[in-house]
Amino acid sequence: MSFYDDSTLLFLAAGAVYKDGKINTIKPAAPNTRAPLLVTRGSNLTATRVDSNGLIEKGRENLFTYSNDFSNTWINVGSTEASGQSGYDGSNDAWELTKVGNAEGYIKYESHSVSGVNTISIYTKESSSSWIYIFADTIGGYYFDLRPSTTGNRVGTEVLTGTIDGSAFVEDIGNNWFRVGFSWNGSNSRIRITPAEGDGQRTDTSGSIYIQDAQLEQGLVATEYIESGATTGKAGLLENEPRFNYPIGGGSPHLLLEPSRTNLIGQSEYIDNGSLITAITAINNDTQSPEGLVNATRFRLGVDESATRHRKLFVLSATSGEDYSFSVFFKEADAQWIQLLAQTTNGVFDIQSYVNFDLQNGVKGNVGTSVVDSGIEDYGNGWYRCYMVATAQATATGYLEILTTNNTDSGRYPSYENTTAINYCYVYGAQIEQASYPTSYIPNHSGGSVSRESEEVQTADVSSLNLIGQNEGTFFLDYEFLDGQTAENQNWIALESENNQEKVLIYKSPSNSKIQVYHVANNSLVFNYNTNVTIVPNTRYKVAFKYSSGDIAVAINGSLIVTNSSTYTRGSDLSRVIFNESNIQPSCRLHQTIVLTSGWDNLDLAILTGLTDYYASFSEMATALNYTIYE
Repeated sequence: MSFYDDSTLLFLAAGAVYKDGKINTIKPAAPNTRAPLLVTRGSNLTATRVDSNGLIEKGRENLFTYSNDFSNTWINVGSTEASGQSGYDGSNDAWELTKVGNAEGYIKYESHSVSGVNTISIYTKESSSSWIYIFADTIGGYYFDLRPSTTGNRVGTEVLTGTIDGSAFVEDIGNNWFRVGFSWNGSNSRIRITPAEGDGQRTDTSGSIYIQDAQLEQGLVATEYIESGATTGKAGLLENEPRFNYPIGGGSPHLLLEPSRTNLIGQSEYIDNGSLITAITAINNDTQSPEGLVNATRFRLGVDESATRHRKLFVLSATSGEDYSFSVFFKEADAQWIQLLAQTTNGVFDIQSYVNFDLQNGVKGNVGTSVVDSGIEDYGNGWYRCYMVATAQATATGYLEILTTNNTDSGRYPSYENTTAINYCYVYGAQIEQASYPTSYIPNHSGGSVSRESEEVQTADVSSLNLIGQNEGTFFLDYEFLDGQTAENQNWIALESENNQEKVLIYKSPSNSKIQVYHVANNSLVFNYNTNVTIVPNTRYKVAFKYSSGDIAVAINGSLIVTNSSTYTRGSDLSRVIFNESNIQPSCRLHQTIVLTSGWDNLDLAILTGLTDYYASFSEMATALNYTIYE
């Protein structure tokens, strides 16, 4: 018995290769016989995963078109742009931006319309001018010092005050090149770049600077440059790219499949957005976040404020009877304890809706009796994702909040100990979902809500390749449920026909949290069985479903669960593997899928799913496998 040798269709997340939304299976491997899994997930970049380095990976987009072709789409006003200059990267891709007899000659870009939190960046070097001025219309801008002799701060005067405090930056690239930029929260449709003669001085009629690789992107920080042309440039986790998610502590990946979810927090990383924050000084971009960028916020708790609650509130339009999952990433500096709390304002949440978390030891403290679920997940480097789930009791405006404290007080609204110390913790990635459990992080910089669509995963019609057994076969899954899913019959994973009249289906029972199997042939029910195996979230299940007329069997995690002698005749061919059968959204971590054209015997099914103690002795094994025993 060898599942590899006998399998005709084999997907293994740890060894998968993907391109253009297609996951190539391990078997079949020949290019002309492959049956790749096709993945779709909508048109935005709101999905994330944990990459092989243990960091959160997002989708990224350079919202500029022709990001390094300043003769195309960019508009010159009293300036010229000469290409072919020596660049910061050893290329000849830089441009010289020169004023031409104009007191404020500049280049501008106005083919965009953005709102929310965005960051502008560009690589630049002095020429005959030693400063650069970058301005986002209606928002504000900065002068930046490009002189090689300057030591210390290179960020000059801010014009207007619509940028995010502390966001202006100058990065020394070497060879007198710098990357400069800043962030803002608001609407913008025009960017201007001007050679400047000094801090606050740009009125000379001559002068030039070198520029290269402009980027406009959502979020608080400038990320690695993405080249763009006639369309915007994209990188990272793209729209229809499968999410191979890695364990934080290392190990093999799984394919992450999640239902559609919405982050109801408008600014998930710009925590200090100027409202609903009390007795906390929030410092943006203060330390490295779980995505490996310096875009986490430091919460600074003031001195001797024993009568004050140190907190950040998030507004929620709640619906009575609905569950809300509230999750935030935290890292301890010296404020050991934080609390997530749902306020009783307007009668939306019960007074016992709170959870305390110990960031030093990575454990929960006291949990209010009305909390539906809660947890703390280690994301490495001192970061934890803390979450709680609470049920709304009224349809009204509600508030969820973060409280920070230097106190081990285990009650609701912990007091702040009288002290002369200044305490800190770090915050990143706040998320509220209308759901009974949290899903992966959905970054939101829009000011409104954003949604991540569910994954749709299936093969094409492979009936002509004879990869799926028709009269008999075995269907094997190795996967984890993301939660118990007591209210939803998710994870309908099946072999099925194009006309939907043939099905070999493994799913969650619609009436309880148990694994169920279902077999239809020629549009007639053959077998429907609740295995009585209760689903435990984040627990790995290996399920083998053998279908053969007169010989049906199911094994789970090493145990033969049921056999059945029902007979059937196919009316059409099983033609594809699908992970959202009947359009039921998946919610699982998928490790392996195996399809065999033969119905293995029952012992082999048990072994395939994990049975290890199947022979009582060497002689029993030798007899069963027809070995010759030599004395």
